[in-house]
Amino acid sequence: MSTGPTATRGHRAVVTDAGAPLPVDPPAAGPVAVLPSAADLHVDAVRDAGGTVGQLGDDTRGIVWLDASDPDGLEAALAQAPEVGWVQLPFAGVDAFAHLIEAHGDRVLFTSAKGAYAEPVAEHALALTLGTLRVLQQRARATSWATEPEGVSLYGRNVVVIGAGGIAIEYIRLLAPFEVSVTVVRRSSDPVPGADRTVTTDALDEVLPDADVVVVAAAMTSGTAKLLGERQFGLMKPSARLVNIARGGLVDTDALVAALRDGTIAAAGLDVTDPEPLPDGHPLWSEPRAIITPHQADTPDMVAPLLAERVRANTAAFLAGSGEGFVGVVDPAAGY
Repeated sequence: MSTGPTATRGHRAVVTDAGAPLPVDPPAAGPVAVLPSAADLHVDAVRDAGGTVGQLGDDTRGIVWLDASDPDGLEAALAQAPEVGWVQLPFAGVDAFAHLIEAHGDRVLFTSAKGAYAEPVAEHALALTLGTLRVLQQRARATSWATEPEGVSLYGRNVVVIGAGGIAIEYIRLLAPFEVSVTVVRRSSDPVPGADRTVTTDALDEVLPDADVVVVAAAMTSGTAKLLGERQFGLMKPSARLVNIARGGLVDTDALVAALRDGTIAAAGLDVTDPEPLPDGHPLWSEPRAIITPHQADTPDMVAPLLAERVRANTAAFLAGSGEGFVGVVDPAAGY
């Protein structure tokens, strides 16, 4: 990337697991298949790292899988190439591939894009945060000039961030100018840079009553499904805002609809929903307290070069054979 005075910065990955131990033995290097339809950008990334791109077959040792909506296709590819030892998945969230990770994770190293798309997604999370605080969900629907002042500032507020991956870390960095107080809720109690405090998931209910904004940036697993429901919304302030840029299933949709309708919480900014796509006529569409974007916190134009860089970095680690240098390593036990 050019570093001259006229260079554009572009997005960068936010790496949180550099140097993390592998859950399996280092995979044996060999030809890599880019599937299900090879994209030039990602083929070039493999080759730039010194790798060989080939057709899927008995000699294939690595797979770069580019279609997040086709886990069945990856399952078929793994059956066709039993010697594969490394699979690069296209998204940070790997819930669609959970059954494959469970079935093959004892011998295949799965890497994801976690952290790769953190910057654009965190930017969108900040937009939803500011939008809900400034009641843009109502302003955008208005057909006449409002006379009653509404909206609050983000400055000095209490923000609870659920999750501690790349998106959470970048979002916290973006919050710094607003001098907010940040509480991170995560599996581990290890402190998160930029956060004022870090608590474990079992303390979620304890930190919700003080939150002005709750941002969901956690991985979707069997243990985090409907992490926020009727009880949690009841604990929150009537003035609190919810932002979800992770997975729709982390929030109980029916409970959220009721909480917004009854004024239990003030607003919700959602880039993800459950179900997804959100059906026409769903009550969230007409809920004046909700802003909904169609899972586009990161667009293809934003993520393609970021995924290519992840492919390049992990191909280099794959070819080295030492097990070092992989980024976005998926823990089969944790599910992400």
